[in-house]
Amino acid sequence: MQIPHFPESNHPLVKSLFDCSDRELLTLFQRHLDEGKYFTAIFCRYSPIIYTLIGHSGRSPVQVDYLFAITWRQIYHALIDLDLRGTAVPGMENFNLQNWLINITALCINQAEIPPVESIHYSLQAASPPLWCYTEQALDLIPALQRLIVLMSQTFKWSEARIAAYLQAEAEVLSPAEVRELLQSGLKQLQDALPADIRAIYFGEEETVQEEDFEIDLASSV
Repeated sequence: MQIPHFPESNHPLVKSLFDCSDRELLTLFQRHLDEGKYFTAIFCRYSPIIYTLIGHSGRSPVQVDYLFAITWRQIYHALIDLDLRGTAVPGMENFNLQNWLINITALCINQAEIPPVESIHYSLQAASPPLWCYTEQALDLIPALQRLIVLMSQTFKWSEARIAAYLQAEAEVLSPAEVRELLQSGLKQLQDALPADIRAIYFGEEETVQEEDFEIDLASSV
C-alpha cells in the first residue's frame, strides 16, 4: 500500500508550523477557526498513520480514499469541540493527540457506512481532506440556489440545460444562460468564503478557483 503524498505539506504556511507541538497546534486551531493552516498542519503530521490504518481495513482503494476523507472530516469537527483545559477535564492531563486520532479512526473504520465504489464521487487527488472540510464549510455560507447549482454541476456533472430543466420542475424557472451565471457567481462566492490561507495553500495567492477545483462529493451539504 502506497501512502499518498500531499503537496500542501511543502507550502511555507504549513512548513512554518512543523516545529509546533501538538498542543500548540490544537490551541491555535481552536483560537483561530477562521484560518485553515493549523488543521492542515495537523493533517500533514498524522495523515500517514491514519491512511495506513484505513488502508488495512480491506476496502477497495476508492473506498479507502473516501473513508480517509470522512475520517478527517470527523476529526475536524471533533477537534473544534475538544476541551483542552488540562487538569480541569478528566483524562486530559495525559492527553495524547496521536492516540486520540487512532481511536477516532478505529471508530470510523468500524462504524462508517461506506457506499459502493460506483456511488463515490470523491477524488483524493482533486481535493485532500482539509480542502474538502473547508469547502463544505464554505458551501454553508452561500445562498441556497447557488449552492444547489454548484453541487449539481460539480458533483453530478449536470449541464446547464439539465440543471435548468430540473429547477423548472421545482418551480424555479431559469434559462441555461441564467444557470451558468449563477454557477459562476456561486463558485466566486464559494472561493471568497474559503479561509484566505486555504486559498493560498491550495490555489496560490494570485489564482482564481476554477470550476474543476470543486470536483468533490458534496451532495450531503444540500
